[in-house]
Amino acid sequence: MPQIILASQSPRRKKLLDQIGLSFQVFPSNAEEISSQRDPVLLVEELALLKASDVSSNFSDAFIIGADTIVVHNNEIIGKPENGEDAARLLSTLSNSTHDVYTGVAFVKTDKNRQITAKHTFYEQTKVTFSALEPQDINAYIKSGSPLDKAGAYGIQDDLGALFVERIEGDYYNVVGFPLNRFYRELKKFMPDMSLMTKKL
Repeated sequence: MPQIILASQSPRRKKLLDQIGLSFQVFPSNAEEISSQRDPVLLVEELALLKASDVSSNFSDAFIIGADTIVVHNNEIIGKPENGEDAARLLSTLSNSTHDVYTGVAFVKTDKNRQITAKHTFYEQTKVTFSALEPQDINAYIKSGSPLDKAGAYGIQDDLGALFVERIEGDYYNVVGFPLNRFYRELKKFMPDMSLMTKKL
């Protein structure tokens, strides 16, 4: 079996892949995440593939996973906040409304010469509705420091961030940053010999 590489420094993605018993190595991409793409689906798939492809030159006979998550609200793509003030602005914008979370995932395989032999991308979309947020709740959350490294300035898995979410439509783990269900379904098609269920048993 090829070595498995996660081309992401996200502790949330690492935790989710650990959760399902995947044996992998973390090797974050240093690629500059710049794109002129405005379609959210094409953007997250493009950036996920960029990350996986960037890391691929470092590993032979490898299976590399790249991922990228964005929030879209009123057709505006929202990434990570620049600072606490920006986080407050973003959270106020998301208050009492529904937004979409898109995660793109890329699979890349390399041969013994570190050349890419196969690649595949897909995405997952989840709708998230926030209740009306009080300024003091937003400020308390920002003081925790948690929003600053997350798309949309919140984490649904956070102690305080979870309190903002009124309901979701779709995959919860996609909002955390990695759609486990879709990942496993796509993995079985891309690498039929890899069965996590069998491994767990």
